[in-house]
Amino acid sequence: MDFIPGEISQSHRVGLFSIGLETYWNQFPGLRDRLAGYNREIASRLESSGVLVLNLGMIDTSEKAVAAGHAFRQHDVDLIFLHVATYALSSTVLPVVRRSKAPVILLNLSPLAAIDYAAFNQMKDRTQMTGEWLAHCQSCSVPEIANVFRRCEIPFHQVTGMLADGDEAWEEVRDWLAASRVVHQMEHNRLGVMGHYYSGMLDIYADMTLQSGVFGTHIEIVEVDELSARRRAVCADAIAGRVAEIQRAFEVQPDCSLIELERAARTSLALDKLVEDYRLGSLAYYYKGVGIPENEDSISSIIVGNSLLTGRGIPVAGELEIKNVQAMKILDCLGAGGSFSEYYANDFLDDVVLMGHDGPSHIAIADGKPKLRPLGVYHGKVGSGLSIEMSVRHGPVTLLSVAEDGKGSLKLVVAEGESVAGPILEIGNTNSRYRFSIGSRRFLEEWNAQGPAHHCAIGIGHRFKQLHKVARLLGIECVRVC
Repeated sequence: MDFIPGEISQSHRVGLFSIGLETYWNQFPGLRDRLAGYNREIASRLESSGVLVLNLGMIDTSEKAVAAGHAFRQHDVDLIFLHVATYALSSTVLPVVRRSKAPVILLNLSPLAAIDYAAFNQMKDRTQMTGEWLAHCQSCSVPEIANVFRRCEIPFHQVTGMLADGDEAWEEVRDWLAASRVVHQMEHNRLGVMGHYYSGMLDIYADMTLQSGVFGTHIEIVEVDELSARRRAVCADAIAGRVAEIQRAFEVQPDCSLIELERAARTSLALDKLVEDYRLGSLAYYYKGVGIPENEDSISSIIVGNSLLTGRGIPVAGELEIKNVQAMKILDCLGAGGSFSEYYANDFLDDVVLMGHDGPSHIAIADGKPKLRPLGVYHGKVGSGLSIEMSVRHGPVTLLSVAEDGKGSLKLVVAEGESVAGPILEIGNTNSRYRFSIGSRRFLEEWNAQGPAHHCAIGIGHRFKQLHKVARLLGIECVRVC
């Protein structure tokens, strides 16, 4: 029988199991049921985050542990939550994690903030007292498990706190779920690479095999000719419909001609078809467009379509910025957007850095409705056409760069700041003002010291905690500049 791609589920799925010691159950009646209740409560909380949960319940023997490892592997879980319910032998843990190969989070969650010592000490039956103590004994075997993991070179992560919903431990759990979702989506992403590098821009040249090796991303090489061919097939009715969509999405300036709107609409529809045909989740492109008028027409009218794609979760980066479109995709997977940016200028009077870029923008995180303006020249590039002018929504932001670490792998470079109001350069490009807690001078020096490319992705919200967890799940470094 032939294997048919797509028959296997690619859903984001996490595993959950609790551990205990089988010997206890006959010694302390009711203890197992109580701990099983904790397990169900944790499963319910995880499911409320929208993730699929494979809950194997209580694992209390080494035989069950072996079976659990097979089950998690068979169901292809992306992450395992190990709930330390009470003292348990490390032999009930190692076979699960070793077989499943998934990253593991140790949940050391107490049922209460503290034991009621007075009520506990008034109990008359010392067997009951011991059973009550064991129901609060989550921390007991965590050092044993950590010791075994370290000796077996198994990475692990910990969340320590309380079972109660309002405890800060659950925010950390949600961050782990978000990070795992990013890793899952990046691993299943198909990145299109169209055209060639901007000649001489050495910092953006990327090792595509390394990108696939670290993130699992499939990279599909496509030709600009394929975009041009699809433009030929676009019908007039579809163009009129896309022009109407563009007019709804953008504040179209009066000097934008109908000819340019229709040219952008045609290319936008062709881009959508290209993305659909190759099942792309992101795209990096650049093409000089010299010598073949049809290709020049495609590339010089591509910005609007790129921005519409980016706004709906298919980020597009110009100048064939593969590393940066990966950063844009990561931020978009977190629900933060991820707009293509570079440094424009410093404003030392207001202590802000002006950043933006020509070409694609993430219109879903714009401050107000993005403006559509015609440009008579694309600086440093061939042709002319429509361009996007917008600022990133005011408030907390995160800058992210995917950079090569100089040691054969990748690293994430992260800075948290704020998008602030103030004058911008109204030049038909994206442009925002960013303020950083360490000041603009120190920010620039410390960011540049990490050796990222001159582009970065900017998303809304402060996302370092989640990005740090993404890096830990991937086994790469995450550097926080501020």
